[in-house]
Amino acid sequence: MIGVGEHGRHHARTLSEIPEARLAGVYDLVAERATEVAASLGVRAFGSLEEALAAVEAASIVIPTSEHAAVAHQALAAGVDVLVEKPITRTVEEADELVERAAAGRRILQVGHVERFNPGVVAARAITRQPLFFEIHRLGVFSPRSLDVDVVFDLMIHDLDLVLWMVDAPVSDVRAVGLPVLSDKVDIANARVEFANGAVANLTASRVSTERVRKFRYFQPNEYVSIDFARRDAIALSVDRDGASPHIGFRKLGAPEDTTGAASLANSAPPAADPLRAELEAFVSSVRTRRPPLVGGAEGRAALALAERVMNCIEEHAAQLKIPLGRSIGVSGEL
Repeated sequence: MIGVGEHGRHHARTLSEIPEARLAGVYDLVAERATEVAASLGVRAFGSLEEALAAVEAASIVIPTSEHAAVAHQALAAGVDVLVEKPITRTVEEADELVERAAAGRRILQVGHVERFNPGVVAARAITRQPLFFEIHRLGVFSPRSLDVDVVFDLMIHDLDLVLWMVDAPVSDVRAVGLPVLSDKVDIANARVEFANGAVANLTASRVSTERVRKFRYFQPNEYVSIDFARRDAIALSVDRDGASPHIGFRKLGAPEDTTGAASLANSAPPAADPLRAELEAFVSSVRTRRPPLVGGAEGRAALALAERVMNCIEEHAAQLKIPLGRSIGVSGEL
């Protein structure tokens, strides 16, 4: 486990509970933090990144995005399979280099878009046929965490990844607006993404809302699907035309029952109630079987590229209004 800050601790604890893998140890630039987490889990605290990589077959990397490329490159060069948190890297160019390195070394590269493993998402994805319109809200109350990264890369990127996963068509147009509210970064953003097949996605992300909302809704012919990330479930409303007159049918969606179908979605058994555990189990499965991960480097790169397009639109709009933004050129992740 590389990086045992707030989120990395959850990764480490969850990895220690997966029977198919053995947590060899943890490493963090803050030695005291690594020692504390290692002691709580009964594992080794590595003294350096080199020492850690020499002792493992796979690594989960949960560190600031600015360091993703360098640390992941070092791990791949050492013959270690990698799970790297989202966004995959700071820039699309760094993502391209990382994807190429993983492919050249025939190593597993998975990106931590954990919402793909949410049971509600898995259930909805199984019935997704031709989504044409998305309405997505990912709103959070203020927290000092991640104020050094724009909300597009902190929150919206989850939903951009899901939309790309569900729509089988290239992006044709992007429009977006966003504003800094409590920081010099974009704290609230809205984007409209259009696809070549006519599908449209409206996405709103905020970390300055009065309530926490995680809703992902979309329409396809004769059907409406709603995913609640917090409840980890999904419902579908569809038109039933079997009777004398059409009426709306309601059903709660469940995860695919046969493991073959689930494996095609999550590259493992049906997802656990905890999306993080399902994500890490899928990573372990890819390492053991050498099957490509559900969210590989290419998927992580695509989500980052779309997030960059959204941010570029926001910056153009902000420039018109003479609203200063704090993003450095070429930087899309945490600093």
